[in-house]
Amino acid sequence: MLYPFFKRGCDLIVSAMAIVILSPILLATVIAIKLESRGPVIFKQERLGFKGKPFWIYKFRSMVVGAEKQGTGVYSYKGDVRITKVGRFIRATSIDELPQLFNILKGEMSLIGPRPALTYHPWTFDKYTEHQRRMFDVLPGITGWAQINGRKEVPWPERIELNIYYVEHLSLALDMRILFSTFFKVLTNANNNNTSNTNGNA
Repeated sequence: MLYPFFKRGCDLIVSAMAIVILSPILLATVIAIKLESRGPVIFKQERLGFKGKPFWIYKFRSMVVGAEKQGTGVYSYKGDVRITKVGRFIRATSIDELPQLFNILKGEMSLIGPRPALTYHPWTFDKYTEHQRRMFDVLPGITGWAQINGRKEVPWPERIELNIYYVEHLSLALDMRILFSTFFKVLTNANNNNTSNTNGNA
């Protein structure tokens, strides 16, 4: 199947172009975060990647320093006071996800694919069934099939099944459908709040 090679080529071209085109937004976000609160601009978190291999995902920091040790840990919820004012805006617009363009260049992620799970939640890699591990047969993505079908409102078992569906039906047509649906959801900020503190990634 040639599509995965075509997909990787597109990932490299699009992510490189996006970094250049969006550089003013990236720079403005860096300045805004530094002006509002102390701490690093980039938040790094270990996630499960291709074939379950851990990697560090990059995001713009949207919460106060040490937030994961307070309240609900790494999970956020509607009205979470740990989220900064700048953080609330960049989350609503998904600007906080833009540093993952560098994860794509590094070969750790794709534009479209299953969102990478934490190394310990919903469970460690060794606890996934053989069927569930199929979601790790492709590179994780910035957006994916589960994200346009409920995003953080979908419980993990259902989310995993949606990820497996994506892997089993990988195609240009499906990726384009996900891409356009993602733009719509970002514009409307749909399904962007966790329904509980154990339901989605921070």
